Amino acid sequence: MEKISIIGIDIAKNTFQLHGAGSDGATVFRKSLPRTRVIEFLSRLPSCVVAMEACSGAHHWGREISALGHEVRLIAPRYVKPYVKRQKNDAADAEAIAEAASRPSMRFVAVKGEDQQAQAMLLKTRDLLTGQRTQTVNALRGHLAEHGLVVPKGMQNLQRLQDAVAEHEARLPAIVVSLCQLLTDEIQRLTASIDDLTLRIRREVQTNETAQRLSAMPGIGPITAMTLATLAPPTDMFCKGRDFAAWVGLTPRQHSTGGKTRLGKTSKMGQKDIRRLLIIGAMAVIQAAGRTGGPKPGSWLARMLSRKPKMLVAVALANKMARVAWALISRGEAYRVPA
Repeated sequence: MEKISIIGIDIAKNTFQLHGAGSDGATVFRKSLPRTRVIEFLSRLPSCVVAMEACSGAHHWGREISALGHEVRLIAPRYVKPYVKRQKNDAADAEAIAEAASRPSMRFVAVKGEDQQAQAMLLKTRDLLTGQRTQTVNALRGHLAEHGLVVPKGMQNLQRLQDAVAEHEARLPAIVVSLCQLLTDEIQRLTASIDDLTLRIRREVQTNETAQRLSAMPGIGPITAMTLATLAPPTDMFCKGRDFAAWVGLTPRQHSTGGKTRLGKTSKMGQKDIRRLLIIGAMAVIQAAGRTGGPKPGSWLARMLSRKPKMLVAVALANKMARVAWALISRGEAYRVPA
C-alpha cells in the first residue's frame, strides 16, 4: 500500500467512511467500517494525519485516535462543504474532509479533554433548564391571560401569578387551577435545579485559576468566566485580541468589493454562548454606571453613550471585553483597572 499522508473520516452513528490519501493527494484507499472496527483499523496504520468534522462525538474520537499516535485535525463543517464534489454521500464527504484538512491555510478546532467537556456539559445543562423554566413561566402567563388574568412577564412576577390564581380560584375552572399548580411546581423544581448547578459552577470557578482572573473584570461573573475558560479555543489560535473578538462574532460582517468597504451587522460567528454572555455583561456594566450617576466624565463609555444607542454601546463594550479576556488568558496576567 502506498504511504498514507492523511485520512478523512466521515463520522456517523454506526458506519464510518474513511478516505486515505497520499502526500500528492492521490487516493490510496476508500473504506467503510462499523464504529467498533475503526480504532482497530487505525492502530495498524503508521502515524499520519486523521481529519474529521467537528461534530457530535468528534472530540471523543479525537482523543481515542490521538492515543494511537496519529495527528488529529478537527474542521468546522462549513469549511468542508466547498470541497464536496457534486453528489453528496459519505464517500464524497470523507474525501472532502481529507482535501480540506490538507490545505495550509485551513483553520482547525482544538480537541477538548474529558474534564473540559464535563464542564461544558455543566454550563449547557444549566442553560437548558433556564430555557425550560422561561418556557414554563411564559406558558403559565399565556394560559392565565386566556382567562383574563394578565401579569407582567419575568420570573420576578411569579408570585403575582400565584396570587392571581388564588384570588380568582372561585371563578376559574377546577382543571385550570390544578394545571396552574402543576406548572408552578415545575417552575419551582427547575429553579432549585438551576440554583444547584449555579452553586456547582461557582465551586468550579474557585478551582480554576483562569476563571478566577477573568472574574475580576467588570461585567464578567462566574458563569461568563467559566464559559470563557471552558468553551473558548486556545489563545494561540489567534494572533491578537481583535481576532478573538471577530471569532466570537462581535465585529461587523463585511461584504466589500472593488475597493469599497461595506460593513453590516455583527457577524455572529463563533461560540454563541460566549457572545451572548459578554453582551449581557456589557449591558450590566452600562446599567450599573447609570445607577451611580453615569460613567466617569471623559471616559470611553461616557463618550459612546453620549452619541450612540445603549445596545450598540453594549456590543462595542462586549468587543472590548472579549479582547481583554483574550489578553488575560494568553498572558496569564491579572486584570488591572484602566488609568
